[in-house]
Amino acid sequence: MHPHPRSPAPSWRALALLACGLAACGAGMEAGDAASAPLSGSESVADPDLLAQAERTVVVDFVDGTTKAQFDSWEQAWGVDLEFNSEHGVVTGITIATGVENSEGLLRSLREHPAVESAEMLSVYSTRFEPNDPGFDRQWNLKMIDMPAAWEHNRGKGVVVAVIDTGIAYEDRGDFRRVPDLKGVRFVPGYDFVNDTPHANDDHGHGTHVAGTIAQATHNKLGVAGIAHEASLMPIKVLNHFGAGTSADIADAIRWAADHGAQVINLSLGGGMRSRVMEQAIAHARAKGVTVVAAAGNRGIGKVEFPAAYDGVIAVGAVGPDGQRAPYSSYGAALDLVAPGGNKSLGGDAGGVVQNTIDPRDPSRSIFGSYQGTSMATPHVAGVAALLYAAGANDPDEVERALIAGAKPMGGALRTDDHGHGLLNARGALEALQQTGKGKVNWSPLAWASVLLAGVLLTLRGRARPGYLNVLFGPRFLISLVLTTVGAFFLRWLGDGDTLNAASLPLPDLERIIFGRGRLANPLMYSALVPLLLSFAAIARKSLRPVVAGVSIGFAAMLAYAAWSGAPALAWLPFKALALPWLTVHAFICLFIGRAMLRREEGA
Repeated sequence: MHPHPRSPAPSWRALALLACGLAACGAGMEAGDAASAPLSGSESVADPDLLAQAERTVVVDFVDGTTKAQFDSWEQAWGVDLEFNSEHGVVTGITIATGVENSEGLLRSLREHPAVESAEMLSVYSTRFEPNDPGFDRQWNLKMIDMPAAWEHNRGKGVVVAVIDTGIAYEDRGDFRRVPDLKGVRFVPGYDFVNDTPHANDDHGHGTHVAGTIAQATHNKLGVAGIAHEASLMPIKVLNHFGAGTSADIADAIRWAADHGAQVINLSLGGGMRSRVMEQAIAHARAKGVTVVAAAGNRGIGKVEFPAAYDGVIAVGAVGPDGQRAPYSSYGAALDLVAPGGNKSLGGDAGGVVQNTIDPRDPSRSIFGSYQGTSMATPHVAGVAALLYAAGANDPDEVERALIAGAKPMGGALRTDDHGHGLLNARGALEALQQTGKGKVNWSPLAWASVLLAGVLLTLRGRARPGYLNVLFGPRFLISLVLTTVGAFFLRWLGDGDTLNAASLPLPDLERIIFGRGRLANPLMYSALVPLLLSFAAIARKSLRPVVAGVSIGFAAMLAYAAWSGAPALAWLPFKALALPWLTVHAFICLFIGRAMLRREEGA
């Protein structure tokens, strides 16, 4: 489907291009000049000096009882000067370091230290953030998803969002001009796959409008606000000035974005046939740990369009200002969420989504356009996904779970084909992310372990099988099996209460440190190496055999569960296709080791 700006461009040429590719999901547009928005906004009470200081300040919470002499001795390795935050720091263990450079590398080193309970950049809190952008009062869409409350958590700093579209009006170059309300927005290098140039400038307007919803400059006394306005945008052009492009360019762009640091990809386009090339590109991005969000389509039918319908993509439908599914919004079994996309049949321009973009008839002219379409709904989800990554989400599965858990159910059910899992809610998603792993244990690997253990027992000698009960119900086997399969989750769960705090045990994010996530998945924990090394010690020492048997079967269960669930990415393998065979083979090796340990324990 095509965007439908008021432009003299002949529609039959766009339709011809659509036959061989894809087009931007529709958006109605009414132009208005940037100077025609005199509404005033309120000022934020946040201290700008304090905000500037926070950008280079790290907060480190040490295990209670850590002395100044101890962390002073570690400072040289970290390259920082830590001081207690207050006179109570001796008790609380809270310290700060100012003037920090390379904060990402420093935080990584700090979090790996056993005496560090947590390490993060300093945050500044104030009364409710209310942007002073004059047009913010017209942005019903941001209020609908509870953005003012979400901005109290974070604003997307450090996250890269790729906008794969018609380009973005992000630079002054030749006849192209950056639109005023993108001044100050962070951009990372992108690419124009239509013209094969690094300069992905917008000659249509659709991509700039989409980018504005994600990260329009905010609180700058100009125009309107964006969702993740401290994130960085990656401009990628795959659609020409008619709003049409090919599956080859889009697939190329998805892979390019994933390989160049994007954490979120926004695809406000659709309408083509199923493309295996594009599907593989999306799988590649997902394996790289990238969240892909796409528009469900604007035909108003009960079938979600591609690429939104592919596995691994968050498919987004649209609602109007009344909160109901917009009549143009496609729906169906593949729909994941709905978000504000506009419905201009309800109040004209006021019912659309307003952002700063270019006049498609003159790319050098800036306008504030009111658009409608699932193209406009999609960047709302992409922007909130950026907030989730900034808040600590580590992979697409975690982002998707938080988005779904935080959504507002619609239609009287947890999920409907009309609304997916519900209406996007930014604050709800961030709060759901905070609850991830708190009081919840992932028991799935333990269930897999039970099935695999039953299989092992069936292969043992029938007469000896009853004798294994003494081993299987012994504490050494059971504890090792449970801790191997759910141990990291279980320890994190305990760590949220007072049990471990009272013991002053240095337990940071064990799940992340031990297993890794996404592209940082720990090879040691996704292979048979640990059970294999332990088995050498157990050959000579009988008391270790039940422990090694439990660990081995537990590892087999984790590997089998990872293979079944399609995670992790195992990006350290030379080819993505090797991940499934790798996990399967190593699961069988672990099962063989566990079976051997049980036989030796019973026969010794």
